[in-house]
Amino acid sequence: MVAMGNFDGVHLGHRAVIEAALQIGKAHGKPALALTFEPHPRSFFSPNTPQFRLTDETNKLRLLAGTGLAGAVVMTFDKNRAGTSAQDFIHHDLIGRLEISGIAVGYDFHFGKGRVGSPSLLVAEAPRLGIEVDVQAHVDIEERPVSSSAIRMALAEGQIEDATAMLGGPWFVTGKVIHGEKRGRNLGYPTANIRLDKNCGLKHGIYAVRVGRGSERIDGVASFGRRPTFDNGAPLLEVFLFDFKGDLYDNVLDVAFIGFIRNELKFDNIEALIRQMDDDSARARTQLAAAPGAFPKLGAID
Repeated sequence: MVAMGNFDGVHLGHRAVIEAALQIGKAHGKPALALTFEPHPRSFFSPNTPQFRLTDETNKLRLLAGTGLAGAVVMTFDKNRAGTSAQDFIHHDLIGRLEISGIAVGYDFHFGKGRVGSPSLLVAEAPRLGIEVDVQAHVDIEERPVSSSAIRMALAEGQIEDATAMLGGPWFVTGKVIHGEKRGRNLGYPTANIRLDKNCGLKHGIYAVRVGRGSERIDGVASFGRRPTFDNGAPLLEVFLFDFKGDLYDNVLDVAFIGFIRNELKFDNIEALIRQMDDDSARARTQLAAAPGAFPKLGAID
């Protein structure tokens, strides 16, 4: 049994597809797997168009592993895959290679050359192939359809609560802590600096964050932006961890965004900046206290 999709973000719509696959697999006594594609087909067809991905391949697999699925199959999306007809994909890949007994997809998922493959095609082929097909309708929140595009828009506008609601948990990024200009320590706010993907579309501003280092969880406040008070440089995520002492250089951290605090600002002097940082920290602590335990449910991948 497979749940098939691109699964960027593994949002509530994706989770409905996954849950359908899990239930059908359970009913038939068979494991349920995710079937997904890398790189994202949009990146293949439009390589020169910036693509703000909600999750890279590794984090997508970590989220999928946290859903209860038995595993994931990642198919390379390349010229050959793009040129494979929908019928060949069904018969050669789904039936021949994976030997599926059932498949769950979203209502708007298409596959095969020219995107000819559709949920209706799978339903039409199911009796002859002897497989079960489940097509999930769109998931709505307050009469608005949940989609990866809607989540990207919410993040671009700093609407963290909306993004969290559609994802079913906080949006997060992962990165290695790098050396910065070390201004923060002179201001009383030493930060762990992480360079995000150049296409990250998150709104520049200040956020309440919860950081994961392995199984450890540490609350903090973060700035994502160009530091207009200092250099207007390349966008950088700078995270100040509350009540933490230690060396984080070269550590890989998960940073979950719990709440938006304010837009990025330019200050006339350092004293004004520090006063604002004190206020930001207090507001971040309040937001984090209102969301105890909020963190993405991640599984381990091999």
